[in-house]
Amino acid sequence: MKTANYLGDFAALTPDKPAVINGSSGERLSYRELDERSNRLAQVLHAQGLRRGDCIAMLLENHMRCFEVAWAAFRSGLLVTAVNRFLTAGEVAYIVEDSGAQVLISSSAMAGVAAELTGTTPHCARRLMMDGVIPGWESYEQAVACAPAQRLAEEWVGGTLLYSSGTTGRPKGIVRAAARARFDEDVADPRLMMMHRYSFNADSVYLSTAPLYHAAPLSYATNTHFFGGTVVFMPKFDAVESLALIERYRVTHSQWVPTMFIRLLKLPDASREAFDLSSHRVAIHAAAPCPAEVKRRMIDWWGPIVREYYGGSEGNGLTSIDSQEALARPGSVGRAVLGVLRICDDDGNELPAGKDGLIYFERDSLPFHYHRDPGKTRAAQHPRHPNWTAIGDIGHLDADGYLYLTDRLFYMIISGGVNIYPQAIEDALALHPSVQDAAVIGVPDAEMGEAVKAVIEPAPGVAPTPALAQALIAFLRGKVASYMLPRSVDFIDEMPRLPTGKLYKRALRERYAKAEPSKETQT
Repeated sequence: MKTANYLGDFAALTPDKPAVINGSSGERLSYRELDERSNRLAQVLHAQGLRRGDCIAMLLENHMRCFEVAWAAFRSGLLVTAVNRFLTAGEVAYIVEDSGAQVLISSSAMAGVAAELTGTTPHCARRLMMDGVIPGWESYEQAVACAPAQRLAEEWVGGTLLYSSGTTGRPKGIVRAAARARFDEDVADPRLMMMHRYSFNADSVYLSTAPLYHAAPLSYATNTHFFGGTVVFMPKFDAVESLALIERYRVTHSQWVPTMFIRLLKLPDASREAFDLSSHRVAIHAAAPCPAEVKRRMIDWWGPIVREYYGGSEGNGLTSIDSQEALARPGSVGRAVLGVLRICDDDGNELPAGKDGLIYFERDSLPFHYHRDPGKTRAAQHPRHPNWTAIGDIGHLDADGYLYLTDRLFYMIISGGVNIYPQAIEDALALHPSVQDAAVIGVPDAEMGEAVKAVIEPAPGVAPTPALAQALIAFLRGKVASYMLPRSVDFIDEMPRLPTGKLYKRALRERYAKAEPSKETQT
């Protein structure tokens, strides 16, 4: 007998159980409702002529109907491209056209951007809008209401065609290698490996704190439905509200990025102690390096439930580390649980333990390719081992095979011929009580080639003064090497950080490459 292992199975076993809850409004979607809604959209897409391997795109805020759109694709053998809702209309049009999406689904909340897409996405055959319509778009609700709620005759396992965040250049479409299988078969889906590792089951309540267009939140949220659990999603992150949701819904699993941890730790003690977090068993974090001190303080607060993994949207490999290991090896992101780690120099030669180099994962076969871009795919491969791939991160291994991230290769600053990785400087600055957020970049310098600049978003109520800039430099002394100390400090009102927690460093580089900044303090 087939094991219950996906949405359709649990719609029959636990039809009235909440599959999804909007943490802000309390709106609930049962397994029966999610099953029927996703079947209706799957029927619409099939009638449109879409078949296994074809693509649809969704441009949505964190919306209850994100889940039916994703599941309609997953149970039809289609690829879904979830588009970052904060992109410009031109950037969205590029992704829709490049992905080959035949259907685009959006909402009235995105009407401003959506209106510009009608003339810039000529290869998209159909555009559907939720919660209202604008010229050039059809009503999503009317389209699905006319479709039957029955499953397709064959439910092939679909997947995602997601695009990189574009923090270092134009977004790249990422196509992961996928099994050709149907849902009526017992298939070992590699996407579920980490879910098993974190002990997800039918009793799990997963709190999704981040945008659903991002790879990890979308993956973990929909993967929860492979186990019969419940997803509680936040339309927008708020530190106090996230703690309230853990108490209200007895959350067992959650996912975070380091900037969220920092905001949680900066809450007043009264706010941090106001909620019952006893149901909370696993707190997962990833997406960006976490300062070791931040992680230690989170473990002190929440106990040994903090778990980290490292891996890119490409799915070329994964590491994992639990709380006990993290305390024993501060700064590590763990050992490989998918693939074999290889650290190599610029010529592809493997480096010994303790030496920084480009991080590769070795796999039995190529685990991904970049959509319509064989050149970029080849650039990600090792020069001599095509099944070793890298996504641009620098780090080293210790003698026991634990990985330590140094920084992104693209973020490296070369000052006076010395390589400087900003992450260590940013980690130290983030812990200063007057700092809300921090970034460190290289700026043009006639003498040194590049000079180190710190860009600071002050904490609420803190004035951006020359005295604060000097205090931050003094704070850094002894925490980083003297040659890494910023030569200048600039203050901005808000850091250009994506809702996923990733710093949009390209915007900062462009800003300071073009003009002298205001409110700058030379050191």
